[in-house]
Amino acid sequence: MNLPKIIISFIAMLFLNMNMVCAQNTDGYAFQRAIEEYRNGNNASAIEWFDKEIKEHPNNGYAFLYLATLRYELDEYGKALTTINSAIDKLPKKDKEIGAAALGYKGDIMLALRDTVGALANYSDAIKLNSNNASLLINRGNVYYAQNNYILADKDFQRVTELEPGEPVGYVGLARTAIARKDYSAAITSLDHASRLDPENARTYAFRAEAYIGLKKWSEAVDDIIKSLSINGDAKAHYLMINIPNEALPAMKARLQIQANKESNEAAWYYYLGQLSQKKNRYRDAIKFYVKANERDANSIFLERIADCYFDLGDYSQALTQVDKALSMKPDDEDLYLLKGNIYNEMGNQPAAIEQLDKYIEMTPEFFYGYYRRGWFRDEQDDREGAIDDYTMAITLEPSYAYSYIGRGRDYEKLGRRDAAIADYKMVLELDTVPEQGSCAHYAYFFLGQNKEAEAFMQRYLDKPDEGDADGGNYDAACLYSLMGNKDKALYHLREALSRGYRRFAHIVVDHDLDNIRNTQQFRDLIQEYKAIQERENVPTEGVDTNIIGTSSVSKTAEVPFIREQGVTKVKCSINDLPLHFVFDTGAADVTISMVEATFMLKNGYIKPTDIIGSARYMDANGDISEGTAINLRHVNFGGLELDNVRASVVRNQKAPLLLGQSVLGRLGTIEIDNSKSVLRITALH
Repeated sequence: MNLPKIIISFIAMLFLNMNMVCAQNTDGYAFQRAIEEYRNGNNASAIEWFDKEIKEHPNNGYAFLYLATLRYELDEYGKALTTINSAIDKLPKKDKEIGAAALGYKGDIMLALRDTVGALANYSDAIKLNSNNASLLINRGNVYYAQNNYILADKDFQRVTELEPGEPVGYVGLARTAIARKDYSAAITSLDHASRLDPENARTYAFRAEAYIGLKKWSEAVDDIIKSLSINGDAKAHYLMINIPNEALPAMKARLQIQANKESNEAAWYYYLGQLSQKKNRYRDAIKFYVKANERDANSIFLERIADCYFDLGDYSQALTQVDKALSMKPDDEDLYLLKGNIYNEMGNQPAAIEQLDKYIEMTPEFFYGYYRRGWFRDEQDDREGAIDDYTMAITLEPSYAYSYIGRGRDYEKLGRRDAAIADYKMVLELDTVPEQGSCAHYAYFFLGQNKEAEAFMQRYLDKPDEGDADGGNYDAACLYSLMGNKDKALYHLREALSRGYRRFAHIVVDHDLDNIRNTQQFRDLIQEYKAIQERENVPTEGVDTNIIGTSSVSKTAEVPFIREQGVTKVKCSINDLPLHFVFDTGAADVTISMVEATFMLKNGYIKPTDIIGSARYMDANGDISEGTAINLRHVNFGGLELDNVRASVVRNQKAPLLLGQSVLGRLGTIEIDNSKSVLRITALH
């Protein structure tokens, strides 16, 4: 069972509330210095000072308690467990509140170690010491919920509503268990009350949307998804939007478009529209929306999504162009190298694909998938030994990923090592027992010569009514029957896959599993038929050049003079025709201006009240995130290059510098710093 971090941490709050700590050597210099370092974000220094405190006062349970907290936050669960055990042993027994918190915190650590039995035992012991601690009850209820023990979960959540009747969390917990039992009406009743208690709790609306979907009340579900997204872009609401049933799709698209029209400067709504279009294989529409999102807030994720769409359209040249643009904005994004490798592989350029996977693996050396994927690419080169090495590394890092055994087994077989191949196929059958998206046991059965079992497993998957991958499932069935030599069934399932939205034609053309049907006239006719359908589905929207990412007015190369003052680079830039000097900062994500300049611009008409979007978070080059007011800069002129509708954040610090970050720089193009001439040379995007 894969449990997310759903646990509320009690002990971290102790760093902010020293009044909870009784006097037990907590006024010593080392202890106080450790707390100070923690508050300042200096974790390594805080650990050193806690270690000093423990060395000086080895029975100071509070020092162990805080140190365990810090270890946990750093994902050092083994050290955290050892330290929390010492804390529990040394904390004064009469301080039941802190004792309960320590036991509860041990429950958090046990859960992080996936020991749900130990977590429940510690939460229960903590609740015995402090039965009125709502956070403990919530945490235990969440574990019961994850274990499908809804009766005990309900008891804990109900108790939370009694302890904290003005907070929505207990009612949301009750609603979650009701949804799990498919008692959607009861869930809605609880969530209605939760929304009245806290109208700005986004997760409440997301769960209520899920309940409305269960009742097939599409309009209400869509309204709640929009409400939840508008509050904070809630992840659950986002998931529900992407996977909205086809019956609700028109309403979902309409409401998203309305929100985009209402908040025309907000990139998120266009991004959501792009994702929804991409999910439904409307790639040209998706590109249009991603372009609009990127125009409002230049971001590598939008360019990556555009590259994805071109990839699925088979336009590999454009896909590579967009990936490279994304990499120019975010060169440390490992997923972009993985995407680039996949594109090269589909183009048949395996050496280039492997080169990109080498970079991906260098950045993620302990993640199995890079090795698995590189093994696949080496297979395409007939490098069996190299592929086996990669599959073996993938298996070492993630022994439960069944496809690695399939890949290695097939290579063993091609090298004449049948016994080793059989062992791998049998391992797949041990791992993959439930037919679902991503299953591969049907292939293992086939390679073991058990065709009936392979067909039965495949059919069990296709028969699942709630399975959301009908196109991919039928494509797998087409591959399986082609391998078996059953051309009629292979062609039938290929048609089913295409009719349900499968459109990866370039992959179909090179997929060796389909070799037995590739040269038939039926295959050629089928591909031609659905390629024509795809072309009709993806007619470019009028008025939008989807090959140009960014603003259409950026069309030349410019040299922009700069000056250096006190170690920073300053350039001239005008905003809404107001000349200003900005700090050129390639490490900053956004454009930020100080409250002084923003106030001046507003008072003198350079910013209109309608340009104020709302609140936003901004990030500087140090990675620090702060909150400010989001505004729309209608016109930015940077060395003769012009951009419209640039999102910026107003920094509340009166003395903050004016930063020109990636939300402008990423839309301009490639920027070269010529120190000898003191100019920035900008080659615009095309």
